Amino acid sequence: MVRRRYLPGSFKFVASKVAADGLLFGPLDLGLFFSYVGLASGRSLEQVKDDVKRDIIPALVLGGAIWPAVQIANFRFIPVRYQLLYVNLFCLLDSCFLSWIEQQGDAAWKQWFTSFQKKIEDQKSNA
Repeated sequence: MVRRRYLPGSFKFVASKVAADGLLFGPLDLGLFFSYVGLASGRSLEQVKDDVKRDIIPALVLGGAIWPAVQIANFRFIPVRYQLLYVNLFCLLDSCFLSWIEQQGDAAWKQWFTSFQKKIEDQKSNA
């Protein structure tokens, strides 16, 4: 769809693809990844739900700082025939990173991210 609308390699072409990747596929991918890891580890559905809520915000923020740069380079500079190889390399690194995040449990640095979510929820309940 983007290819038909914008010239490949143009700013709008790259920006559209990076936005779709970050806003649509990123959260979906993270939710599925953390759900699968939790269920495959034998956790209950309720525990998996809590783990996803705990892990998704830190992963979105940290991944959101890295993936746009990876995808800009991919869509702008990497020839189409090498894009899959390029992205798969970063997907391998990303899977290692996400596994590390999941194994951190309730680490203090994660609580810093989720504290913002709790403040927003508290403000909504007080309103």
